[in-house]
Parts: sequence; C-alpha cells; structure tokens
Amino acid sequence: MFSKLRKRIGIDLGTANSLVWLAGVGVVLDEPTVVAVTIDDNRVVAVGNEAKDMLGRTPGNIMATRPMRDGVIADYRITEAMLSFFIDRVVGRNRIFKPEVMICVPSGVTQVERRAVLDATLSAGARVAYLIEEPLAAAIGAKIPIAAASGHMIVDVGGGSTEAAVISLGGVVAHKSARVAGNKLDEAIANYIRKKYNLIIGERMAETIKMTVGDALPPAVPGKGGPPTGDPSTKLGMTTTMEVRGRDGVSGLPRMITLTSAEITEAISPILHQIMLTVKGVLEETPPELAADIIDKGIVMAGGTSLLRNFDKLMTETTGVVCHVAEDPLLCVVRGTGVALENIDLYKRSFAKK
Repeated sequence: MFSKLRKRIGIDLGTANSLVWLAGVGVVLDEPTVVAVTIDDNRVVAVGNEAKDMLGRTPGNIMATRPMRDGVIADYRITEAMLSFFIDRVVGRNRIFKPEVMICVPSGVTQVERRAVLDATLSAGARVAYLIEEPLAAAIGAKIPIAAASGHMIVDVGGGSTEAAVISLGGVVAHKSARVAGNKLDEAIANYIRKKYNLIIGERMAETIKMTVGDALPPAVPGKGGPPTGDPSTKLGMTTTMEVRGRDGVSGLPRMITLTSAEITEAISPILHQIMLTVKGVLEETPPELAADIIDKGIVMAGGTSLLRNFDKLMTETTGVVCHVAEDPLLCVVRGTGVALENIDLYKRSFAKK
C-alpha cells in the first residue's frame, strides 16, 4: 500500500536545463539549471526560469549561477537546494512518503562525482537514489531496443558534455565522453564577436545567436556542387543574418552589429571538430560485428545541441555513417530515465543505487 503512495521521479540534471519525469504522468517540469543566491548569507532566492531571467542582470548582493558544469556538480550546496526545489514542486513540501529518485549522469564521470550526485539527491529529500548513465537513458528515450543482440550508436550532445556510446545487450560496449557541447559553442561565439568586432555580449545573447543563425555547415557556393544560395527547397546554402547588441569593448557604450550564419559557422567549427573526434574515437573502438550493425542502422543523435542546423549532415559527412536526430531530442534522456524507473526490474543491471 505504502509503495503506491510513494512517488517515483526521474531527473535529467543537465548543465543547461533540468527536466523532471513523474512515473505514470510524464514530464512535469522543464526549467533552466540556474540558481540565484545572495552573496552575504548564501540564501537561495530563485531557481529555474526566474533565476535565468536574472543572469547578467543581478544587483551586487545577488549572484545568478549554474551549479552544474560540464555535466557534473560544480557547487554541491546549491545543487542540493535546486534538487530540493524540484522535488518540492513535484511532490509537495509536506512529504510523509519520501520519493524514489533516479538521476542520469555522463558516462565519463568519476566515482567521486557519482557519489556527490547520490548524496545530494538523498540530502534533497529522496528515500532511495538511483543513477543511470546518460547514453543508456538517451537510447531508451529514443526508443532504441537496447536489449537486442545488435549494435546501436547514440550521440547525446547536451549543454555541458557530449556522450557517444555503442550499446548492445542492454550495456555500453564502447563510449567516450567529452566536456564540450552547447555551452562551449556559446563561449566560442562570444569570443569570436569580441575578437572580430570588439563587442562584448552576454551568455544569453550568445545562446540566442546560436539558435537563430547557428549552422554546422558553411553556406554552399552556387556553381560549386551545392544548391544555389537562397534555394527554398533546402536549408543548406542559405545565409541568414541577425542583429546583435552588446557593449563596445573600447568606448563601453552600447553598440549593434549584423552577423551572418557563415561567421557563426567559422566561430563554432573548432568545437564541432572536438565533438566529431569524440564520435570517431568511439567508432574506432567498436568491435567489427557491431560496427556493421551501426552502418545498417545509422547513428542516432539526442540532446538539445543536436538541433543545431545541419549538425546531422556534418556528422554524416565526417563519419560516413548515416545520422539522424531522434524524435524530441530534448526529452530523450528524461524520457529514458522515466521508462527505466517505471521498469526497474527490467533495467536493474544498468544503474547504481544508494
């Protein structure tokens, strides 16, 4: 009887966004992983969307910060407060029955980092805490039959880390984790604009630029094998522009410039190259039989950064393997976490417990 009253929660604790899955309901919370605290007494003022609105706009006595960095906990106390906030929102403050919570972590994290996540979850009010690896959760969420005796490759590109893994018989056969992803793309855009135009922009503006005019491939030049520029039948070859506002690095006054998608491609290409090296590294370590399966089935991409325009085409060109983006890539990890939580007996080999 008590087990029916006890709620089960799956949390995708991402560097950029955190999503919460309630067993039997689905996704119930989608908030940015941002916490605002007072500098004097370290008191939490706001969490999620409310805190993200404060980024770069806070007075001297309040600091808006991201407690997760590169997919792992950077500030234990603030992460605990944020987890407690998420659990309160879903379960309620007056908890007679503590919930069971499953959280996903990148494959490459150390045992110390895993223990930090488990301890923070228990301290935030969980009765039992489970950990599941991100690539497995993403594969389950992308509806890949991970228990089958054949190879499947998943590439999860989130905000703080890139996870590439080959999965067979319910386990990870080969994997690599690189702490470069969406946030590094934002940094690269901000640095490029500062160096080329002497214009200083904030991280929110850099993210907006990436989402609006970001492109993984340079525009095709008419007459050189690509479609004509501006051809409405394809996204490839279209040059888009955007007005960007920031602070002049010399005068300190507000200034506006116009950026093209080709410039953003140039800015982010070194980061994309690092992601490609991670994917190729996993393919090089994959046993031949599983490599043959991957050629047949292709590579599945998940995570918010996989939505970058033409990213799947760039990966297909680089690896020689057909690549496609999963349905609802932002929700793959949290959905997979939720499915694993609802079918604990089926997936118990795939996670750690405390």
